[in-house]
Amino acid sequence: MDTTPLLSQYDNTEKTFALAPQQLCEIIDSKNTSLLADLGGTRGICKALHVDPTMGLRPDESFDPCYGVVQTSETESFQERKRIFGRNVIPDAPEKTILSLVWSAYNDQTLIMLSIASLVSLAVGIWEDNSANHPVDEPKVGWVDGVAIIVAVAVVVITNAINDYEKEKQFRKLNAKKEDRPVKVLRGGIARQVNIQQVVVGEVMFLEPGDMVTVDCVYIEGHNLRCDESTATGESHAVKKNTDSRGDCIILSGSKVLQGVAKVVVIAVGVNSFYGRAMTLMRDAQQDTTPLQLKLNILADQIAKFGFAAAGLMFGVLLMKLFVVSVIHHHWISTSELFSELIGIVIQAITVIVVAVPEGLPMAVTLALAFATTEMLKDNNLVRHLSACETMGNATAVCSDKTGTLTENKMTIVSAALAEVQFTHLYDLGDWRYNVHPLALDLAIEGMAINSTAFEGKDSEGNLKFVGSTTECAMIEFTQKLGYSYQHIRSHSKVVCVYPFSSEAKSMTTIIQTRESNARSPGRHGEYRLYTKGAAETIIRHCTHFMDSRGRVRPFSNYARTHHEVLVNQYAERSLRTLALAYRDVDQNTFRSFDPDDPPLANLVLLGIVGIQDRLRPGVVESVQAFRRAGVFIRMITGDNIETAKAIAKESGILTAGGIAMTGPDFRSLSVEEQFRVIPRLQVLARSSPIDKTIVVSRLQQLNEVVAMTGDGTNDGPALKMANVGFAMGITGTEVAQEASDIILMDDNFNSILQALKWGRAVNDGVRKFLTFQLTVNIAAVVVSFVSAVVSDSSESILSAVQLLWVNMIMDTFAALALATEPLSDDLVNRKPLCKDSSLINWRMSRMIFGQALFQITVNLLLMFHGPVLFGLATNTAGRRVLRTMVFNVFVFMQVFNELNCRRIDDKLNILRGILHDYLFLAIQAFVVIGQVLIVQYGGLAFKTVPLTMNQWICTVAIGSLSIPCGVLIRLLPTHINHLWSQNSDDEFKHAVSYARMRWESALEYAIKQVRNKQSLQRLMAATEPSNMEMIGQRKRSESFVRG
Repeated sequence: MDTTPLLSQYDNTEKTFALAPQQLCEIIDSKNTSLLADLGGTRGICKALHVDPTMGLRPDESFDPCYGVVQTSETESFQERKRIFGRNVIPDAPEKTILSLVWSAYNDQTLIMLSIASLVSLAVGIWEDNSANHPVDEPKVGWVDGVAIIVAVAVVVITNAINDYEKEKQFRKLNAKKEDRPVKVLRGGIARQVNIQQVVVGEVMFLEPGDMVTVDCVYIEGHNLRCDESTATGESHAVKKNTDSRGDCIILSGSKVLQGVAKVVVIAVGVNSFYGRAMTLMRDAQQDTTPLQLKLNILADQIAKFGFAAAGLMFGVLLMKLFVVSVIHHHWISTSELFSELIGIVIQAITVIVVAVPEGLPMAVTLALAFATTEMLKDNNLVRHLSACETMGNATAVCSDKTGTLTENKMTIVSAALAEVQFTHLYDLGDWRYNVHPLALDLAIEGMAINSTAFEGKDSEGNLKFVGSTTECAMIEFTQKLGYSYQHIRSHSKVVCVYPFSSEAKSMTTIIQTRESNARSPGRHGEYRLYTKGAAETIIRHCTHFMDSRGRVRPFSNYARTHHEVLVNQYAERSLRTLALAYRDVDQNTFRSFDPDDPPLANLVLLGIVGIQDRLRPGVVESVQAFRRAGVFIRMITGDNIETAKAIAKESGILTAGGIAMTGPDFRSLSVEEQFRVIPRLQVLARSSPIDKTIVVSRLQQLNEVVAMTGDGTNDGPALKMANVGFAMGITGTEVAQEASDIILMDDNFNSILQALKWGRAVNDGVRKFLTFQLTVNIAAVVVSFVSAVVSDSSESILSAVQLLWVNMIMDTFAALALATEPLSDDLVNRKPLCKDSSLINWRMSRMIFGQALFQITVNLLLMFHGPVLFGLATNTAGRRVLRTMVFNVFVFMQVFNELNCRRIDDKLNILRGILHDYLFLAIQAFVVIGQVLIVQYGGLAFKTVPLTMNQWICTVAIGSLSIPCGVLIRLLPTHINHLWSQNSDDEFKHAVSYARMRWESALEYAIKQVRNKQSLQRLMAATEPSNMEMIGQRKRSESFVRG
């Protein structure tokens, strides 16, 4: 790798700072620890960069070569640092030109095939227009076919290019949003938030779990910091960081903080950082090819082969007809006449190919995806990968977080029990504050303030707000409500060790060196105190003592332990998140014996339990019900207490009769076979770890399910990547989660996932509707053209090339616009999802395609042969022109009315549902009708038509409208007709265990349990009091005697 720094023009930097950017880059590139040691280690780096690691940079400074760092208010902050070491900004990649986007969109197999066909058609058409045999009374429009195909290709290419441009613009907005994120730095001895772009070399920065590091750093101090450096090194395992004397102290930009906290010094930013230089080398993203596009490419090839086969057959039949007629009439045509006839036959064959080749297929999927992704953004779904849009339409399972997705993520402590004194409503807080023993209250408040990373900061509008996890913010807010200052407590405490929250330990622990200013504890002994908070049942299990209402530390009896466990369950049943607070005083020897990696969760003293409320989001219950109607199984996977998770799941409708709720450790302890038996009924997984999510996704995918997974944390990344569709939170989600996701929920709302499901199904439905319409027209137009050309004396199709061009525009361009961009409807969630390998054309579609095509072929051939008699037309040339125009008009209006049929691809008869809100469909239909009227009445020269009378218009439109009753009859046909079709529901996904089955199983289990309880009661009565059974028997006999 070329490590030449990009700021080499500043070779004079050694005159001001002791280190140049080149030297810092050399440290980073290969983690050159020997060079770091030669420079004096971390301390030497800080000294060379003129930064005090305990105070950070001055809030404002400039550098004077004579006097060093001096404070000034007249220049830009850190001007010299930015000039020498660069700004923390990676220049945007140059925007792709419209020509490059067009070329990228054109590189499609179907479009290239269409281009070749258009060039052949154009060449033949131009030759025919300029040949001696061209009729004098007809316009020279042979070029129109080829040009029309070129125009259709251009529309597809330009639409694709515009869609790519819009998608790239949205991704730029997302990246701008990422770059606008705040980070926590130390300046002037005060921790504060600054924009990531304001970070400079020499900055002292704080790292926490979930952070995506975008600058190169050197570790100063911290605890148990582990980073994922897979984006830089390719190694997927977590890398532990430590001081320069104890291990790896270099943190590469692009790393993801998985665990622990640390204070670091920044040594490279922007284009000088490892991440920045890598980004400049990886500018080009590959184009997405969605599964639907792959299926359509295969189908387009098959349709094109059908068209070429029909054209070849027509060419052979017409050529044979030419020779047969010559033999019968004993008239051998001249070479020039033969050549002219052959050209005419070739033109007929080319026309069939033009009609058959599906230039509308790529347009349909392009328009559907472009329309869906644009509308999804309005529904707060930012689609990062196009394939996720259509994949979500066939999702069979959604695994959702609870906090922030199903709930509002606004945490408030509404109940608490400290030292056996509790309050259950916020209005009791004032009295409760004075009823709790002061020792217990002081210890609990000190633990909440110190054992936390949350702090008070300002938002973009300058308003004060709490920054950090919502749980810790709720605790800090609680201390303020009680009249305490968390800043005062922190400033008068000396933190010596921190064990950050981890999903494995389900707790966070902070150790302080006790001073006179710290809270007193009963019988305090030892120089150190550790404060712990975490999952209530986990912390209670590690406690050996508790504090009673009189401020005394007493050993945990079975009664006391049971009492606290019952209290936890009571809070959980109220849908409250429960956290336990505990502490322990230790001496210096005990403190030194603690493992630096694993928190010392033993011999703790329980202070109390708090209940935190997080309300259910509005609309979640309705969304869960809609998912159930759609055949999508919802599972809640959360780190909360099992009782809290069950309460929220029941309230939202996720946990139903027969469903299973269990904890992550219990699920992991099952064998693989047992997991496969449990997972179809699993609805709630509580106290889960990140590995549980990946196991659940893996097991579901092995059952052939399409899984959508939500996540917001760093550890959710692997599960989001593994899922078929990964949803990351746009507000609370870490950058790691967003990078691993397919769709970003901009509002963190579960209801937005339902909208994504609807749009995914709308995309698939739009393409299927278009296919139903296009294949019907394809078959009808090709067969009518073929038969009419074969039986015609002049070997000419009853539909001219220009008329077929108009039909081609109707069935391709306009139909794609009308059918692939329909708005959402609630019907989309009233059916089951389709299997991953389901056919693009199901039995209902094929029945409608062949039924309508047969009807249209029959009617058009009937009019072609018996039209003069039916319409009372003369058999002369003028009569044949009128007949030809009427057949053309009937054919076009059959497509107009059949397009209404194709608005539904199920067996429901209401084809006009929602049509008044489908403005684009109505506009296109109106345009086609007006265009047809103008073509028939005024386009006679180009389209070989003659104006029709009002009666003829009424007749032709009426015959065309028969497509609607024909569609009704096809839908009413039996679902099974031997040798023709049979209803095939194999395309629908079937869950291993349905909701209905779980309800029946639950009811049956309840009935069996009641019977067994009754039998057990009878056996108990018989065993303890035999006389009772005798009395019951005598009573029954006496009652029967009286009745007798």
